[in-house]
Amino acid sequence: MRRKWLTGGGVAVFVFAWLASPAGAQEYEWTTQDILDNTWIGIAAILVIFMQAGFALVETGMTRAKNAANIMMKNIMDLSVAMVAFFVVGYGFAYGSDAGGFIGTDLFFLKGGDAYQGGLSLETNFFFQAAFAGAAATIASGAMAERTKFWTYFAFTIVMTALIYPVVVHMFWGGGIIADLQIGTAKFGDFAGSTIVHSAGGWAALMGAIFLGPRIGKLDRKGNPRPIPGHSMPLAITGVFILLIGWFGFNGGSELAADQFVPGILLTTILAAAAGALGATAAITYAAKKPDVGMAGNGVLAGLVSITAGTGTITPVGSLIVGFLGGALVVASVLFIDRKGIDDPVGAVSVHGVCGVWGTLAVGFFAVNGDAFVDAAFPLEDGTEYSASGLFYGGGINQLVVQFLGVVIVAAWVLLASGVLFAALRATMGLRAWTYTNTARQATVLT
Repeated sequence: MRRKWLTGGGVAVFVFAWLASPAGAQEYEWTTQDILDNTWIGIAAILVIFMQAGFALVETGMTRAKNAANIMMKNIMDLSVAMVAFFVVGYGFAYGSDAGGFIGTDLFFLKGGDAYQGGLSLETNFFFQAAFAGAAATIASGAMAERTKFWTYFAFTIVMTALIYPVVVHMFWGGGIIADLQIGTAKFGDFAGSTIVHSAGGWAALMGAIFLGPRIGKLDRKGNPRPIPGHSMPLAITGVFILLIGWFGFNGGSELAADQFVPGILLTTILAAAAGALGATAAITYAAKKPDVGMAGNGVLAGLVSITAGTGTITPVGSLIVGFLGGALVVASVLFIDRKGIDDPVGAVSVHGVCGVWGTLAVGFFAVNGDAFVDAAFPLEDGTEYSASGLFYGGGINQLVVQFLGVVIVAAWVLLASGVLFAALRATMGLRAWTYTNTARQATVLT
């Protein structure tokens, strides 16, 4: 028995020492630019993490008061699980050595990689990317609100941040199959993640809402949707403003440097957000004959999601158009999804999934060659360069086609993977939380 304890203790000490050892042994001499880059990306990561408060307030305000504690608990778990799961395996699956363009195979526990890449430390890069993973998981929470078992949602978040989202990241930012998409001189581009982050979260949200089914009382006897108003628009709109602030880190930090392109990225971000609010207000006023504060708030978010892919390559005027159309699109999408009987309490599928697709395709229309997006263009071996120009700037249709293919690949993976996950969770842990009345024995959702 003593020998077993000694052996086990030795193994534990070895594992602890391995985990505690530095990520890289090489020496690195920091320049002033390196310090500025790491400082800015660290601040940007903090802003992205602050977005979790925005997501929590939007979701809480747009649902019923009795569910507030449950929703806040789920949002705490989104961040907590994401940080741990992404540290253990997610970062490795996303940025590890390539295995057939699909998934990384090393860097688990941040071990085995270079301590510094392009001036950013491994810790800084992980911190920023893990914040994105938490955001991708949180998107699904809103669509699944008010009817999901807590531990089932906990399990979903683990798989989403440890596997589903990291695979999407590896496909593009990790140098996988989407990074290699090329038609002529056009190459897929998604600067800050309209598809890689937002649509990925949006497709998972869609599958969660479908597998869960609508809340009790959402549909009448004929299957027509009925409104279930949120309890606090002040909370929801405060959350929108927090998300807007955090988005400057989301988009600005995606430059991965403190350089001359960041101010332009911040400008297109705020212009698209403002235009999104105007587009959504115009659309809902046309459809319902009056403005709606909730739709205006979702319009801000729609504009932000829409510009995220092209924030480094679309002009300020282009960002106004992209944001305005995104705001109008989110209204049409929310109304359409509602009529189809899919219960999405906060419009997460429309804001992140649908507008994420639009933002990615918008690069194929509005991208202008020669700025932060192309990063001095993408040189080919024969000396030519990839063109990042969209259809409206003389680039032809190739960029739009490449963008569409990237959207389809990500959608196929996330819909398939999350569908299998939710089916497995429903068969094992169960998805919905139920209680029963003592009189009619009618099932109602425990919220």
